[in-house]
Amino acid sequence: MRCALTGFFCVVSCLFACGPSSGSAPAAAPSKSATEASASAAAAPPVVEATLESVGLDASALDRSVEPCTDFYQFSCGKWLERTEIPSDEAMWTRSFNEIRKRNELELKEILEAAGQSAPGTDLGKLGTFYAACMDETAVEAAGKKPLLPLLAQAAKVKDRRSLAALVIELHSQQIAPFFEINPVQDPKDATRWIADLDQGGLGLPDRDYYLREDERSLKLRQTYLAHVERMLVLAGTPVPSAQSGARDVLELETELAKVSKTRVERREPKNMFNRFERSALNTASPGFDWDFYFDKLGLGGIPAVNLSAPKFFSGLSSVLSSAKPAALHAYLDWQIVHGLARHLSQGFVNESFRMDQALTGQAEIRPRWRRCLATTDNALGDLLGQAYVQSHFAGASKAAAENMVHAIHAAFQSELGSLSWMDPSTRERAGQKLAAMGYLIGYPEQWKTYGFDVDAKSHAQNVLRARAFDLKRELGKVGNAVDEREWQMSAPTVNAYYSPQRNHMVFPAGILQPPFYDVKSGVAVNLGAIGMVVGHELTHGFDDEGSQYDAKGNLADWWAPEVGKRFKEKTECVAQQYSAYEVQPGLPINGQLTLGENIADLGGVKLAFAAYRALRQSATERISAEGFNEDQQFFLAVGQAWCAKGRPEYERMMVQVNPHSVPRFRVRGALSGLPEFATAFACPADAPMLAKNACSVW
Repeated sequence: MRCALTGFFCVVSCLFACGPSSGSAPAAAPSKSATEASASAAAAPPVVEATLESVGLDASALDRSVEPCTDFYQFSCGKWLERTEIPSDEAMWTRSFNEIRKRNELELKEILEAAGQSAPGTDLGKLGTFYAACMDETAVEAAGKKPLLPLLAQAAKVKDRRSLAALVIELHSQQIAPFFEINPVQDPKDATRWIADLDQGGLGLPDRDYYLREDERSLKLRQTYLAHVERMLVLAGTPVPSAQSGARDVLELETELAKVSKTRVERREPKNMFNRFERSALNTASPGFDWDFYFDKLGLGGIPAVNLSAPKFFSGLSSVLSSAKPAALHAYLDWQIVHGLARHLSQGFVNESFRMDQALTGQAEIRPRWRRCLATTDNALGDLLGQAYVQSHFAGASKAAAENMVHAIHAAFQSELGSLSWMDPSTRERAGQKLAAMGYLIGYPEQWKTYGFDVDAKSHAQNVLRARAFDLKRELGKVGNAVDEREWQMSAPTVNAYYSPQRNHMVFPAGILQPPFYDVKSGVAVNLGAIGMVVGHELTHGFDDEGSQYDAKGNLADWWAPEVGKRFKEKTECVAQQYSAYEVQPGLPINGQLTLGENIADLGGVKLAFAAYRALRQSATERISAEGFNEDQQFFLAVGQAWCAKGRPEYERMMVQVNPHSVPRFRVRGALSGLPEFATAFACPADAPMLAKNACSVW
């Protein structure tokens, strides 16, 4: 799944740019575009004056002391950045994602509280009971560590390969993931079918590099982690001396797993992530684990083959298991159990979990309980919550408008394909076939999921475990069966969007189709600059360095002519180098290879959204001027203001290490720096700081 993670007027002929050189007065008018210059003044549509607020922009966010051609992000967001404080319970705050999420959460809270009054046995009743059990602090505190005890007791009995496999089965069924993870994935050679996938895992820190780097910050974080593991083991009932030695054993064992784990950059290469192993070959490749017993007990005993995303990891896992001392293995298993459930236990566990989060992200305070319970409920019963949300908070006009934008951006990409000089006719034709086959899902799924597990009003932790077990059983039940193209991988209230390369479709949940990304009252230019960029971003993912390796049917296949593929590689390498030159903090550059796919999608997303906006406004009978900004400028301001964001230094460091997206300010700078339409809109001189010296363009 790819996320946006991504993931979305004035006079033409006599418009003034709003790039003041001193103070807030408008500066000189920008030069005309070729389209504008070709139209006579007499033929130009009349101009309607408007406020920035009326077209969907925030005038108070602008920093007019900065030239847009010098630092457009600061120009768009400077005053917002100056006045905005990151909430104490957040690590980052954005004008778009977080502001929308904040509103959505309040609406969802009302839905869940009202659901608590619904009849037991109904969908709303189940939803309300789950949330209420999470909110029942008295019952959660009374339970203490009791929800852990059955699992810890089973872990204590591990003495051989069979008993270890039995415990791993039990933990995996409840989505606690020691050593590795199991999930269904679409077969890379036949995307219509599911295959079981075994993936590296088993680490308590966010990434393998946290264990292997030797810089001062990494060393300090490992010491913090060591103390954290020790305190968690003590909370679970381990005596202090044993917890101290156990924490050291955990760190040592996880470090060995980290050494054989793929890097995040390596994991971005699809061909390396699909490695089909026959069941007998798996036993040879990773002999230290009882695989036959594992698959039999999970109900997958009859599957002929599996996919290994990281064969080296599973070979290394055998070595780790064979060399680990019994005491170290038991400490690791105990830690994985506590770590996997701690956030749903009594306050001591919750506080200790947050202490580690704080060290990683800089977040000052833990989120209030209702927000944490809301997130847990959405994760467990997302489609029940989504149904209620859509009924009361998603207007049909938003869905229709999003569909119009998708069609316009689809047409813009089709037009762009026809003008790319670096593509040959055969490759262009196949790219067009993939584009024509690309689907989109908007708002909410056609068919909602059901949840066949019991919910106990007095046992929050047990509810979480039951939800996890039900979810994994449903997921593993897909293996060997046909893929349902209509299935969603996000709940409808989610403030995000994604593109699936193997289903070749884009998904835009109702949660993201809200202001400032989309507002029915906003101008076309503003909506296309905000949510239009998101749509273009997701569509471009189908043709980024990863998505381009999948054909129109979602199969991993090489559909590129060799010379065209070589030119494409050169263009993507240009993007990687461009972003690698950006420093998030002094001495902390963006990893251009890790963020490559998202950066390509940003570059294409803005370009396509701009072309779509121009097409949608081509026959307009009027042009709108918003406080001196023409429609082109409004488009780019919408791009900038959609990504106004502040992040804590610790969180930004973590993002650079683990997040495939660039930090927001460089998403804006990078996407606009090579776009001629941006330079024209603000009359930027050729040597302007905002303009890339060697502009990179892929699509």
